Amino acid sequence: MPPERSSIAPEPSTLSAPRRSERALNRRVLALAIAGALGGFLFGFDSSVVNGAVGAIEGQFDLNPAITGFAVASALLGCAVGAYFAGQLSNRWGRIPVMLLGSVLFLASSLGAGLAVGVWDLVLWRIVGGLGIGIASVTAPAYIAEIAPRQIRGRLASLQQLAITIGIFAALVSNALLAGVADGAAEQLWLGLAAWRWMFLVGVIPSVVYGVVALVIPESPRFLMLTGKEAKAREVLATIVPEDQMERELSDIRSVLKDEEIARSGSLRGSLLGLKPIVWIGIAAGMLQQCVGINAIFYYSTTLWQSVGFTESDSFTISVVTGLINIAVTFIAIGLVDRIGRRRLLMIGSIGMVVTLATLAIAFSQSVDVNGAPSLPEPWGPIALVAANLYVVFFGATWGPVLWVLLGEIFPTRLRGKAMGVATGMHWIANFIVSTTFPVVADFSLGVAYGIFTLFAVISVLFVRLMLPETNGLSLEEADTLLPATRRSERYRRRS
Repeated sequence: MPPERSSIAPEPSTLSAPRRSERALNRRVLALAIAGALGGFLFGFDSSVVNGAVGAIEGQFDLNPAITGFAVASALLGCAVGAYFAGQLSNRWGRIPVMLLGSVLFLASSLGAGLAVGVWDLVLWRIVGGLGIGIASVTAPAYIAEIAPRQIRGRLASLQQLAITIGIFAALVSNALLAGVADGAAEQLWLGLAAWRWMFLVGVIPSVVYGVVALVIPESPRFLMLTGKEAKAREVLATIVPEDQMERELSDIRSVLKDEEIARSGSLRGSLLGLKPIVWIGIAAGMLQQCVGINAIFYYSTTLWQSVGFTESDSFTISVVTGLINIAVTFIAIGLVDRIGRRRLLMIGSIGMVVTLATLAIAFSQSVDVNGAPSLPEPWGPIALVAANLYVVFFGATWGPVLWVLLGEIFPTRLRGKAMGVATGMHWIANFIVSTTFPVVADFSLGVAYGIFTLFAVISVLFVRLMLPETNGLSLEEADTLLPATRRSERYRRRS
């Protein structure tokens, strides 16, 4: 006679059902996070779609380098404004309505830029698209963080940066395909419109997808709690967290809302040129990320390679490869940022950028005229290609994604909202200055342009070494100082 089953042994179904339920909840959270990250995709797509159109726009409207730079960088003016107001609008209207606003702005910008009749209405529509970028840069990561349970929040937060790099890559691939079909970005394609116009018009597709997705995903539980709709917040949370974690998630949301109430009373004023030292650190980090010249690659790479002798077709191919590399190295940052720390990763990136940018400066200074067209003599062409892509590796695995992790950690709670706004705003301003001036400086000398970027990379090495605190495992309040990072970290270790 078989032994009687113990009364304390659980049935197999009792074990598997909760696990299946938790897996199903995690799949739903992942789906919602991917939906939210579509804003990051549009961010990357819209900011890089101009890459393949620059040369054709320059010829179409007979622009000089200064006007070209302004036309390309004009979207960044909208970015600054959109980012500034996105937080206020999302707290007033909700995350979903603001996402819909972003999709409408993207849609209008894609249509308007593709059908522009002159450079100034092109600039106008680029600014409108920039408003959408600014909104997405704030709303998308906020939504992801607010719907993700604590145990998988870090992993899901990385989807935003990954979506941006995929958006950049998609724009570069789309540009290359359209230029290839038309046999040139300035050549006519469908409906009598030039290929460069279709590069912008293709943006209608992801804009509509983003809008439709925003209509079907739930509102953020945090916003619902903010507006006193706790019952509705519970309904949403019931679809994304296990029942036994519901009260803990609600408690977390209440705690965050209380912290934000405290933050509204914080002041940025301090003893160093009118601001607290830690605010200046955030501003410097945000500006340095742009002053090393990454957008000279992502905004101008196609025309850059043409300017030193590569064919238009080869230039588009090089840009696509660069975009693919940018996606791949983002996973390096995701894997290493919590293992080796923010400061060490940024130092590796800074040193790598110094070497690669200096190589590019030397290579481009060797450019010579061949039959009236610029060209890089052997072996400088291949050297420049390798150096440019290694530069993207060092930036994309370090300063690209890690800056946003750092800015979220170095500011004390009472300052974080305001300080993030200031640091992010200065980041967009630096982006605008670099993107606007690059064509002018490059027209004078590409060697000089990349020499300037090399200088800022050297400054970034000194900045990380002397000023930047290590925030990995460090409390937020501990970062509120300007002591050298090595002394700060050592002091923290001793106290721990």
